Amino acid sequence: MMKFTKQDFFVLVGGIIIYVVDIGVDFWVASKYFCQGQYSWSILILCFRGISSLVTQIFSYEWFKNDWEGTDTGKLKWIFLVHLFHCGIFIRYWFALKYGCQAAFKLKSSGDASETDPSNFIKKQAIDAVTDINMLRVFKAFLETTPQLFVQIYILMQHGKTNCYQYAAIFMSLCGISFSMADYQMSLQKSLPDKGEFRVPSKFMYLFYKLLTITSWVLSISLITLLSVRISVILLIFLWICGFTWTLKQCTTFCKSKKMEYLYRTVVGIILIFTFFNIKERRTKVCISIYYATHTVVTLGILFVYMFWKPSIIKEIHFTIVIILTILHLVLGIIFLVVYYKHFHPTTYCRPQACLDEVDGTTGQKDRVKTSRFQNFLMP
Repeated sequence: MMKFTKQDFFVLVGGIIIYVVDIGVDFWVASKYFCQGQYSWSILILCFRGISSLVTQIFSYEWFKNDWEGTDTGKLKWIFLVHLFHCGIFIRYWFALKYGCQAAFKLKSSGDASETDPSNFIKKQAIDAVTDINMLRVFKAFLETTPQLFVQIYILMQHGKTNCYQYAAIFMSLCGISFSMADYQMSLQKSLPDKGEFRVPSKFMYLFYKLLTITSWVLSISLITLLSVRISVILLIFLWICGFTWTLKQCTTFCKSKKMEYLYRTVVGIILIFTFFNIKERRTKVCISIYYATHTVVTLGILFVYMFWKPSIIKEIHFTIVIILTILHLVLGIIFLVVYYKHFHPTTYCRPQACLDEVDGTTGQKDRVKTSRFQNFLMP
């Protein structure tokens, strides 16, 4: 039976606060760099914000079009104008708060599991609204938040000077990644209840595995960039091409139109630069092993280059700390990854059919009356 609790509602409110604060911190940091004459950093931060917002607005509006197909075109024109001014996410938050408040505080469960039951219909509306927001936040986390974390760490290592706004930006980036991953798991459980329940230890294991491996990789990329910006750019482009090509081979079916599907695959290619997601009807053991083995080899290669090519740099205290943190995050991240997939992944304790669905993402889709976008989205 679908559930939308008071706790879910308060988590939603917290997400809105984090989103608004994150916008404020971005503009604050960009203005600080601009006032200091560091125009390139200011423009780069605003570019990350602008590209991320543009992509999320496009997906958000496309989803409204799909959901409201056949309804009054006047509503869609109004929705288009809101998205044109990059405020589409706030419309989605408004719908989520509206249905979430009703589901969490005003409705009583009737015991009927049918979606035609009024209380279950409202709960489904709330869950769907929150799920759409969380999918957009996953896009934002890897189009804006993670790149900004990389930029701030690179600036700190390059100049060796720290300011409170830089720490604020790093803190908000880590919070943004953490909340997007936690909310993503919550949506996976709420939107696809047939996939089994995600236990609390499972959620923490998944969160730490993602956060630690992403942070380690960001630190590694920052170290590469300090050696050579050109090599760093070439590496990132190469990784994106590999991720995009792999996504093409999977023949994903997330969007209705071909143009949107290619945009989705482009975004997934960027996401795959930083972390691994299962995207289409595949067992993940081999793919995830190759993915993180590659990250480990590249990270160790970077550290060896610093040890033998740039030994004088390692003597600086902040570089020593960064290298220690890189290794520590990598080792702990891999440990959490192995423990999560071996003992806490839903396939280790959910029903056999649910386990198959969890891996394949779309298995059994034809047998359902109505499917969710989330069933074709990224899987853990």
